[in-house]
Amino acid sequence: MRRAGQVVREVLELVRSRVKPGATTYDLEQAARERLDQLGVRAAFKGYHGFPCVLCTSVNSEVVHGIPSPRRVLKQGDIVSVDFGVVVDGYYGDAAITVPVGRVAPDAERLLKVTEASLRAGIAAVKPGATLGDVGAAVQSVVESEGFSVVRDFVGHGIGAQMHEEPQVPNFGEAGRGMKLRAGMVIAIEPMVNAGKPDVVVLEDGWTAVAKDGSMSAHFEHTVAVTAEGARILTE
Repeated sequence: MRRAGQVVREVLELVRSRVKPGATTYDLEQAARERLDQLGVRAAFKGYHGFPCVLCTSVNSEVVHGIPSPRRVLKQGDIVSVDFGVVVDGYYGDAAITVPVGRVAPDAERLLKVTEASLRAGIAAVKPGATLGDVGAAVQSVVESEGFSVVRDFVGHGIGAQMHEEPQVPNFGEAGRGMKLRAGMVIAIEPMVNAGKPDVVVLEDGWTAVAKDGSMSAHFEHTVAVTAEGARILTE
């Protein structure tokens, strides 16, 4: 799974380097596809329940599952969330980043920093004997203390020989509640954070989820192994 995680990281960093005003979300998709072809690695998302692309690209108020399009041109001040996964030797890796397009407003910059900090807090809570509630509470505390909101409709997940496995890993909860983590488990922790309220709606394409109030949304994710020493990030 570490090998899968490293491919995910390499492709996400390539995509990050292509984010600029005037690029389309499909330009990002093509860059990812070309690198996957060179590596001989299969993308996890393309074909998953009929999803048409290797990347999910979600811009501004889009929370998750945005479909890359040659018509979606990135503009200065936008933020774009890129979610991506692969399968290597039968095991999956999955991660997400949110990238500013050129210079962004201070509020957008703060949203990105807080969302990434909440992911780090969730990861810091991972150790054998900790609970899923500990992880969710750590994420939620960082987000809500800064006046933002955690999306409730989508959660993290177990990951391994399948893309999505049990358990579900909410980005909210009560410390001490829920399943206990054990060494050898691997989970994907992925805070989705709205600048406004947490409610989302899914667009007519059946995939793209957007903040109902039109506020900006950010998304960061790592695949994390539970070890005797604590968390080991496989997608870093």
